[in-house]
Amino acid sequence: MPALKDIQLKIVGTKKTQQITKAMNMVAAAKLRGAQQRMEDFRPYAGKFASVMGELAGAGADPNAFPLMAVRDVKKSALLIITSDRGLCGAFNANLINAADKLLKGEKEKGRDTGLICVGKKGFDYFKRTAYQVLQSSTDIMANIQMANARQVGQEIIRMFLEGEVDEVKLLYGRFVSVGIQKPTIKPLLPIRPEGLSEKEEAESEGPKATYIFEPEPEYILNQLMPMYVNVQIMAAMLETGASEQASRMTAMDNATKACDDMIQELTLVYNKARQGAITGELMDIVGGAEALKG
Repeated sequence: MPALKDIQLKIVGTKKTQQITKAMNMVAAAKLRGAQQRMEDFRPYAGKFASVMGELAGAGADPNAFPLMAVRDVKKSALLIITSDRGLCGAFNANLINAADKLLKGEKEKGRDTGLICVGKKGFDYFKRTAYQVLQSSTDIMANIQMANARQVGQEIIRMFLEGEVDEVKLLYGRFVSVGIQKPTIKPLLPIRPEGLSEKEEAESEGPKATYIFEPEPEYILNQLMPMYVNVQIMAAMLETGASEQASRMTAMDNATKACDDMIQELTLVYNKARQGAITGELMDIVGGAEALKG
């Protein structure tokens, strides 16, 4: 039976841990409100941007005339993976990394050489220890997501694609479905395939379809919007991942707080049993001593 002092120390330590996890749960809940609001505010903009790209691509523009839409034989591809900079958010980062590992193995089976572009410290820390090549990394930016960060990442990706360093770029991020559900999502980033991006919006809308007249020509507008489109997609993915991180951390800290409750109850039972055993032993010593004196 463990000593009473040891059990008391464990109970005190568990209660302190519970206070920390409860505080982290409250902080994550507060940050989630802000991150979710930014994500929900940006979603319509990203969706309309994609819709405009789809309209422009369907207005007679020749995809072969644009370098960022050029489809070529894929000899080397790149995966842009967006993770968090901090841990203590359950299996969120592990799920993203497992999805990346699965995709990389599939690309390797196809005979393609795949490099990694890591946004977020957790993904970079993992892949820098593997045999995969990390082409670029951006860390310590997920705590305060800004368009400037997405633009910097996007410009480097566009440069690598235009200079032929990579033939294809895919994007992997944590899509926010709800507070309890965050799904690793993979989507193509480069070359840009805007055709069909507005189909979902058109299918859901009712009434006659609008006809647009573009000034200047669609080719000129597309050429100006394509780099912005890449930046917007990266920014949207970063905001989705940021909201998913806070939701996962809030859930993880809530589960940890409940686990501390269970541990405290178990330790209290052990403490009471040990205390009862100690009292019983002392009583037996007293009774034994009294009997000895009578004898």
